[in-house]
Amino acid sequence: MSVVIVDYGSGNLRSAAKAFERASRQAGLDMDITVTGEPAEVARAERIVLPGVGAFGDCRAGLAARGGMIEALSEAVIGRGRPFLGICVGMQLMADRGLEHGVHQGLGWIAGEVRPLAPGDGALKVPHMGWNDLAFRTPHPLFAGIVAGAHAYFVHSYYVVCADAGQCLATVDYGGPLCAAIGRDNMAGVQFHPEKSQAVGLRLIENFLTWRP
Repeated sequence: MSVVIVDYGSGNLRSAAKAFERASRQAGLDMDITVTGEPAEVARAERIVLPGVGAFGDCRAGLAARGGMIEALSEAVIGRGRPFLGICVGMQLMADRGLEHGVHQGLGWIAGEVRPLAPGDGALKVPHMGWNDLAFRTPHPLFAGIVAGAHAYFVHSYYVVCADAGQCLATVDYGGPLCAAIGRDNMAGVQFHPEKSQAVGLRLIENFLTWRP
């Protein structure tokens, strides 16, 4: 089974690859985990992971700069229904648009937009950085074996607002509820970093590797 982690110049690729390799070993799975910036490899992959660190617009430009990458992602994920996981800004890119330093087009896979954090509690700092509890809104195979209130590691200053509230799978409280995971069909995204979230993150990765949407 081939799993690609997309390299487009923005993402914690080494730690992500190590986490996916470890989760695969722990689950006894025979997975070929590859980090690649080649659109042809992405188009052929059986599972796709899109990480992302930095500003929404920069990440979107980085994807576009890899000639054919956006088309390859669309072919594999939308056209062929391959399981897809977006991480942090990789999740945000699934939305229609991002409002970070201007308005930037997203992939348009999840209706909604990415807005700046504005915690209701003035004592809370931006970015939201550190461990926080997950609250699950909708049952999903990615969360199998993960209990409500499980801790995950966040680093972000923007968050996704879904047009369809049913596509927000989990929330986190940071001066009010924020969407921490989104999804529909064969696509899912998490605002937190599973590669930094220890046992919870490894379990979510394992669930993704065995997910059959």
